[in-house]
Amino acid sequence: MIVNWLSEETPMFDLSPEHEAFRASVRDFAEQEIAPYVEQWDRDHHFPVDVVIKMGRLGLFGLTAPERLGGIGDSGDFTALCVAIEELGRVDQSMGITLEAAVSLGINPILAFGSSEQQDRWLPDLVAGRALAAFGLTEPDAGSDAGATRTRADLVEGRWVVNGAKQFITNSGTAITSLITVTARTGTLADGRPEISAIVVPADTPGLVVEPTYRKLGWHSSDTHPLTFIDCRVPESNLLGARGRGYAQFLSTLDDGRVAISALAVGLIQACLDACLPYANQRHTGGGPIGRKQGVAFQIADLEVMLQAARGLTYRAAAMKDAMLAGGSGAPSAAQFKRAAAVAKLYSSESAVAATRIATQVFGGYGFMEEYPVARFYRDAKILEIGEGTSEVQRLVIARGLGLPVE
Repeated sequence: MIVNWLSEETPMFDLSPEHEAFRASVRDFAEQEIAPYVEQWDRDHHFPVDVVIKMGRLGLFGLTAPERLGGIGDSGDFTALCVAIEELGRVDQSMGITLEAAVSLGINPILAFGSSEQQDRWLPDLVAGRALAAFGLTEPDAGSDAGATRTRADLVEGRWVVNGAKQFITNSGTAITSLITVTARTGTLADGRPEISAIVVPADTPGLVVEPTYRKLGWHSSDTHPLTFIDCRVPESNLLGARGRGYAQFLSTLDDGRVAISALAVGLIQACLDACLPYANQRHTGGGPIGRKQGVAFQIADLEVMLQAARGLTYRAAAMKDAMLAGGSGAPSAAQFKRAAAVAKLYSSESAVAATRIATQVFGGYGFMEEYPVARFYRDAKILEIGEGTSEVQRLVIARGLGLPVE
């Protein structure tokens, strides 16, 4: 298939036989190792470290990493990562976001911007799933406006001294968390704007305080904490990439993450459809299955439309990323990928929220009961419109990509 990335038309993609075989293996893993325990984990707010380690043995954390670091190949396979996230998210959004954050926010920044020495030091355990990494960006007063970062890192006698706070940080307090990459002010630019850099802080650094976990609406089995940094001292060599490039680095990191979140949303839409179809055939009112009533049937038809559209947008963006990694004259530009990532994330996340609302409505009163999975779907969905860039931010990115002078 010849794809013109400049075209405004959205080409659809059929996954390769290899990707479909990989999908089957991840689905089998999710149904055997995760599905039987999801309800209990959700109720107990339990983070299953043993299952995460099994995910590592399956190779799920190495899908974007080169072979020398324990990954699958020189350029990685971003599409395969999205397939894995979708399949995990279909069974449990918490395990889906655990993989997404571990790779997109933990591993990929070090792959993209780290030195060979940094990669060799930190990535083998992360790629193997023996350890997890987190990305500390959001702060109490700096969310969508990440340029308002207040966390500081001062260079003192060859060491960065980090002080500040981060919030909503995924994978930051598990028993196998090994490091957090933190954005921090490291100075002031000539025009008065803050110089923001990225610095790797190992999890055992004195002064790093992992605060108590949040009481969350959803994603109960995902690990999420606020972090406090009190005179955390790390070597100057823990600077990730060039000094002052932290802002640009996290923008690039978030583009990848938005496609991965889109894949997570696709998994949730699929889960809603999977739950609604048998229920609509089995649940009887008025002398027959509720699926024969247009009011129900049409809503389930809408789920199928949302699923196909979201999946197409997601894997189009994933294919663009893989084309960029492979290089060559036909690869899309970073700007084209940025817009495609925003489109996928916006549509898929908002569709997932709508899909869970439909699924809950199809189940009626039972949909409000925690004994049925659609209640968990409903709770898990909303964060998809917020994490790794709100829907408002995605619209801003898309509008700017279209050439509009929006502020």
